Amino acid sequence: MTVNKIVRASAAKQIPEIMSEMQAAADTLQQVGWGVSIFGSARIKPDSPYYALSEQLGQRLAQAGLPVIAGGGPGIMEAANKGAFTAGGTSIGLNISLPRETTNNRYQTHSLQFEYFYSRKATFFMHSAAYIAMPGGFGTLDELFEVMTLVQTRKVPPAPIVLMGVEFWNGLFDWMRQQLLTHKLIGPNDLELVTISDDVDEVMQHIEAFCSDYAEHLGRGAVLPTE
Repeated sequence: MTVNKIVRASAAKQIPEIMSEMQAAADTLQQVGWGVSIFGSARIKPDSPYYALSEQLGQRLAQAGLPVIAGGGPGIMEAANKGAFTAGGTSIGLNISLPRETTNNRYQTHSLQFEYFYSRKATFFMHSAAYIAMPGGFGTLDELFEVMTLVQTRKVPPAPIVLMGVEFWNGLFDWMRQQLLTHKLIGPNDLELVTISDDVDEVMQHIEAFCSDYAEHLGRGAVLPTE
C-alpha cells in the first residue's frame, strides 16, 4: 500500500469517529450551557498547593453557578472536578485514555469519553465562557496557546484567559515579551488577552463580571444566578 493510500485510509477511519465524538459532546453540553475550562497537569499530586488551589477554584466556580469543564484525569483535572462536585455543582470531565491516565477521576456529574485530542480540544473551546490554566506540561501549553490563538484571531468569542501560578508562568511571559513582542511576532496588545494571578477572589471577580456582561452575547441569557 502506498503512503497516500495509507493516509487516505487513516483519514477515512478517523474523520467519522472525530465527528461522532464532537456531536455526542455537543448534545450533552448543549443541555448544560457555557462553562469554565480548567487546564493543568495530570502529574500534580494531591499534596501540592496547586492541587488545593484548583480544588478551591472548582468549588468557587460551582458556587457561582458556573459549570466546571476539566480533562477528567488525575492531578489538576481531578482537583477542579472535585471542587465543583463536592460543592454540588456541575462537574464535566472530558476524558481521554492515555498511558499515564488509565482511569477517569470520580468527581464528574457529566463524563464524556474521547479517543482523539482534536475532538476533545474542540469541545473545550466550543463550550467555554472562560479559561483557566494551572501549571502543566506540553498538553497544558498546547491548550493554552490554542485558546490564545483562537481568541486573538476571533475564531471563538472573547473570553477571559487566566493563568494561576504566578511563579510558574512569569518566566514564559517574560520570554514572550522579550522575543515575540520585541520582534513584532505578536501585536502590542496580544499579551493583554491573559491575566496572571494567584488571587482566587480576583479571578472570580474577573470571570463573573465578564459572564454577566457578555451573557446575552454568548447566547444563553443569564449565565450566573441572579441572586
